Amino acid sequence: MVVYKILILFLLLLLFSNSISQSTAQPNADEQKLLLTIKKDWDNPAALSPWSSTGNWTGVIYDNITGQVTGLSFPSLHIAKPIPAFICSLKNLTSIDLSYNNLTGGFPTVLYACSALQFLDLSNNQFTGFLPFDIYMLSLVMQHLNLSSNAFIGDVPFAFGYFSKLKSLVLDTNSFNGSYPGAAIGGLVELETLTLASNPFKPGPVPKQFGKLTKLKMLWLSWMNLTGTIPNDLLSLTELTLLDLSLNNMEGTIPEWTFKLQKLEKLYLYSNMFIGEIGPDITALNLQELDLSMNKLTGSIPEYIASLKNLTLLYLYYNNLTGEIPTGVGKLPKLIDIRLFNNKLSGPLPPELGKYSELGNLEVSNNNLSGELPDTLCFNKQLYDIVVFNNSFSGVFPASLGECDTINNVMAYNNHFMGDFPEKIWSFEMLTNVMINDNNFTGTLPSEISFNITRIQMGNNRFSGAIPSSAIALKNFEAENNQFSGSLPDDMSKLANLTELNLAGNQLSGSIPPSIQSLTRLTSLNLSSNQIFGEIPAALGWMDLNMLDLSNNELTGHIPQEFNHLHLNFLNLSSNQLSGEVPGELQNPAYGYSFRSNRGLCATVIMNLNLPACRYEGHNKLSTSLITVFSVLAGVTFISAVAIWLLIVRHQKRRRDLTVWKMTPFRTLDFSECDVLSNLHEENVIGSGGSGKVYRIHVGGKGNAGKVVAVKQLWRMGKSDAKKDKEFDAEVRILGEARHNNIVNLLCCISSDDTKLLVYEYMENGSLDRWLHHRNRAAAPAPLHWPTRLAIAIDAARGLSYMHHECAQPIMHRDVKSSNILLDPGFHAKIADFGLARILVKSGEPESISAIGGTFGYMAPEYGCRAKVNEKVDVYSFGVVLLELTTGRVANDGGADYCLAEWAWRRYKAGVALYDVVDESIQDRAAFLEDAVAVFLLGVICTGDDPASRPSMKEVLEQLVQYDRTSSVAAACRDDSGGVPFSKAKKDGQGKSSSAGTGKVWGAGAGDGDEDSCSFVAHPV
Repeated sequence: MVVYKILILFLLLLLFSNSISQSTAQPNADEQKLLLTIKKDWDNPAALSPWSSTGNWTGVIYDNITGQVTGLSFPSLHIAKPIPAFICSLKNLTSIDLSYNNLTGGFPTVLYACSALQFLDLSNNQFTGFLPFDIYMLSLVMQHLNLSSNAFIGDVPFAFGYFSKLKSLVLDTNSFNGSYPGAAIGGLVELETLTLASNPFKPGPVPKQFGKLTKLKMLWLSWMNLTGTIPNDLLSLTELTLLDLSLNNMEGTIPEWTFKLQKLEKLYLYSNMFIGEIGPDITALNLQELDLSMNKLTGSIPEYIASLKNLTLLYLYYNNLTGEIPTGVGKLPKLIDIRLFNNKLSGPLPPELGKYSELGNLEVSNNNLSGELPDTLCFNKQLYDIVVFNNSFSGVFPASLGECDTINNVMAYNNHFMGDFPEKIWSFEMLTNVMINDNNFTGTLPSEISFNITRIQMGNNRFSGAIPSSAIALKNFEAENNQFSGSLPDDMSKLANLTELNLAGNQLSGSIPPSIQSLTRLTSLNLSSNQIFGEIPAALGWMDLNMLDLSNNELTGHIPQEFNHLHLNFLNLSSNQLSGEVPGELQNPAYGYSFRSNRGLCATVIMNLNLPACRYEGHNKLSTSLITVFSVLAGVTFISAVAIWLLIVRHQKRRRDLTVWKMTPFRTLDFSECDVLSNLHEENVIGSGGSGKVYRIHVGGKGNAGKVVAVKQLWRMGKSDAKKDKEFDAEVRILGEARHNNIVNLLCCISSDDTKLLVYEYMENGSLDRWLHHRNRAAAPAPLHWPTRLAIAIDAARGLSYMHHECAQPIMHRDVKSSNILLDPGFHAKIADFGLARILVKSGEPESISAIGGTFGYMAPEYGCRAKVNEKVDVYSFGVVLLELTTGRVANDGGADYCLAEWAWRRYKAGVALYDVVDESIQDRAAFLEDAVAVFLLGVICTGDDPASRPSMKEVLEQLVQYDRTSSVAAACRDDSGGVPFSKAKKDGQGKSSSAGTGKVWGAGAGDGDEDSCSFVAHPV
């Protein structure tokens, strides 16, 4: 009987369970109709195609019993249509998630009718305009509101103060440029999350009222123009797990209480102007991430750091910290990332660093550290980044690193290391970058280098043995001034990716193998100061070299005639045993010192080549000579007479022509207008644009080497009136008087009634556009290495910053683009082509001017829709250049509605990792990936729609310098795509700007002009 009752009870439970499962299979019939109408109104998104009465209602949350819809979750469905006005007919909606779509327009007030709404996420869309004051009508039971990553502007409404039940208010990453109601938000005592970050608010202090939000766990206020000090009112926020006040203009000391918040896990105060010492008593024992980088902190790192047993990330870089790194830091059990570069730290590294934690990243470059590297750095087999350059480390490289196959990047140059460099390192599969130059390392290289290594910089050491014969990924191999011997590999095809090969100052012998022609990407070859003999391979003449140095060897034979095909920026064949006539194309004053100390060489054009004239043996038979002489004598006499007459006529005509030309010099010149005008031939044209032709002309002479200049001939526009001439002359004079290393020198202006000639210095490496965007793949130059790209960006930013902020009368370029950034032989960049430039008005008058100019893809959105524009149009255009440098894409490759700036903004707003946006052709891409992403994000900020929210060029420059973690490398290796050899790294190089690509961008704030300040950094939450 008991068993029977149990069986009956079991069957009843089973039937009841089945009835519940049937009732929860789908929403009720009325609401199904509403859902299908919403789907149709949104053009039937593919993700919602499974919706049917069979029970598959993706993204719909409904009551288990009644079938009433309580929630809609439709993120990332690419919805572009507005939210339907009838959506709130679903009376029981408590949550709506429409994040990561393409919703546009103003804030959707149709949601006011959703009276039960508690959760609303509209983040990562394209909403614009002001938030309405009556937003309080949304719902007074709202608990979670997320409007981040849109384009809302103006003030944050005071009406938010009515949302008394709010637990999270997420407004970061918009364009709010008004104020935020500190008192109103301070009354939301239930708040656990508050984010106002990444908005260009009006400058102001942290509201003291925020100290009332005692339930806050997350307070994110970075990059919102905060000023003043950290108010002590915030010490009441004892529940905080994240406090972020980074990327602002805050100052003063960091209060000690911030280090005593017991639940605090992440503290970000980087990139402000905090001074003084780090609190001596750090008792926030839950602290996991501490970032105080890029401030003006002094003193030493407190010993109490060693008590933070949960610490995983320690960033103190770019400060003025002194003293030793506390020994206890080496015993922190969870520390995986330590970045202390660019301080004044001294003494050794903690002796057991890496033994007790899974240390992955070590960056302590640009300090005064000494002693040996601990042999425990890779104790737990997780180390991937060793950045210790520009210190005074000594001793041998720990042998244990030879077993650390997780290493990706070694940057240990400019120290005092000695002894054998661990040979096993060269075979690590993860390794991509090795920079160990300027030490006293010894050892040899294996015949085969790891297949992932793209860069080896090992010059100025004492390595010996043979050169590797296989390194399939290697692009830059710089091993100058070592003791390598033997000959170059007979088969160089397994080095085919090389773009730069520098083996100068070694003990190499043998001949240059013909297989060198397999190095089709090579742009720079330096084999000088070795013992190489034999003839120069003719194959070199068919390579796309920019730099060739074979000097100080034992080469014999002729210079191959194939060298006539080379277009070199630098050539040195001196101090060999070469003979014969120099190929005709090389008999150029530009190579005046390229052939010295070759006794057998001669030239037919001997001026400025430092070579004797070639002598040829005549015929022995006098009769042949006499017959030849007499047979042409009559003809020569006649032709000579005609030629003299033509010269006289031409000279008289030129004198008449020159009387209408006027030269206005801006520099001391060693040439005349005649030198320029007489060479305006079509064969000298090197470019043509919307405003005229550009010629490459060799001018000067009379015993000196002369110079090459670029002459821009503006299109003839008919005779201009006196007023236009006066305006043109005044503008050109101001530009001509501009003096800066990163602005192309305007040497002079030559003008007539209907023609203007602008004579500039000639930039050998052409435009940045040529190096980034290769229209003709067959003639494409090698891809630029990242330090080179960053150095170019910094140079160009310096030029524009000078124009905007340092000129007596500020200059606005108005046509900044990659084709107007020119590169000299060392890849130093200069701003050029001021055809659309205008001088800004004088102080006291409105800082704007009118008239449209520029190039599509680079033009700021205010062009054409505003009567006046200001210098922020240059910032926008330069932002596009930054996007080009980082992505390799052209400025406009998708039509008027989808230019590069728009593409970049959409990628950023997608909220996913951005590593894939970085140009895959960048040399050493993996080693500099985070830096490239950070510069990409800076480009996004510069191309914001609102001019007021864009940083100034001065702030952009300051930030780019911060990203230049290897400035000493960049200064020396900016020629990675074909320039001069590396030089010894400087001690005062800049450090790396850390972390990008895995979180939100925490945008640009205002700097104070000090190099230690920062206006923009990307950082993950």
